[in-house]
Amino acid sequence: MYRYQILIEYDGSRYFGWQIQKKGKTIQGIIQKKISKLLKEKVIISAAGRTDSGVHANEQSAHFDCKNKINKTIRFLKSINHFLRKEGISILKVKKKNDNFHARFSARIRIYKYIIINRLSAPVIEKNRAWHVIKKLDLELMRKGAKKLIGTKDFSTFRSSSCRAKSPIRTMKLVTIKSSKNKIEIEFRSQSFLQQQVRSMVGCLKYLGEKKWSLKKFENIIKLKKRGLCAPPAPPEGLYLKRVIY
Repeated sequence: MYRYQILIEYDGSRYFGWQIQKKGKTIQGIIQKKISKLLKEKVIISAAGRTDSGVHANEQSAHFDCKNKINKTIRFLKSINHFLRKEGISILKVKKKNDNFHARFSARIRIYKYIIINRLSAPVIEKNRAWHVIKKLDLELMRKGAKKLIGTKDFSTFRSSSCRAKSPIRTMKLVTIKSSKNKIEIEFRSQSFLQQQVRSMVGCLKYLGEKKWSLKKFENIIKLKKRGLCAPPAPPEGLYLKRVIY
């Protein structure tokens, strides 16, 4: 068997997330179907991150095994993207890997970004690709809150009730907030995340930016580790899996 890594860009707004489900169109399902058709054998794809419904990716990482060696990767790339041209999915790269490589378990850092359009008028070009927030956000206060998220801690406050992770302990390497005109980009770096963790953290940072919460309350909500105290999670359309580092 031969193992290949693929890097994928996709618009998640038309899909029920990455992972194959009994009902609904998924990104994994579409790519598996198209690669299986191209290689004339059934392949199973494993990804670094199982993005939820409506979440996008700039560079999702995945791998698959196949019986026959792909001798011409450029030709494969052109062919698979031809099959995917109407799906809102693009394969950016294909790389030969050894059997020790695993898209999910070999990942050292996952980088997610969240985009907010902070203005009165609704976005048109970035509709379904950002969260439209009308009330002016205090970025300096949000940056102070972001620093409180960095480090190894119990992130139970930001964990979905349906999360199956064995432990709520995660190490947040970095959280940055950048802005240009009315566009705010929040970036999170960690080896792994809990289900809905990023969207929940963004929802709480938004409350902080709107001054619904003080910085002290934000800190206390992290320390109390109670999901019921979390702000409503940010909508999925502003979230992107930006990159996976190995």
